[in-house]
Amino acid sequence: MKEFIEFIAKHLVDNPDGIIVEEKTPEESKIVILLKVEHTDIGKVIGKKGKTAKAMRTLLTAVSAKEGKKSVLDIVLQ
Repeated sequence: MKEFIEFIAKHLVDNPDGIIVEEKTPEESKIVILLKVEHTDIGKVIGKKGKTAKAMRTLLTAVSAKEGKKSVLDIVLQ
């Protein structure tokens, strides 16, 4: 799932080298994806009214549901 979010984010931004994705599993059935984005590209990842971020979260939920897990996507500045 880390690679999936990284693929999407790198195709949205101007500087794909500035994307860092970390995956944490605080519980066995939960996955937390931390997407670190540079200040200049944060708007492209979030989108107008958060629609791009919401779409990424929806896709991540669908992929993780196939594995029987819940997922959380956090987008932060680097």
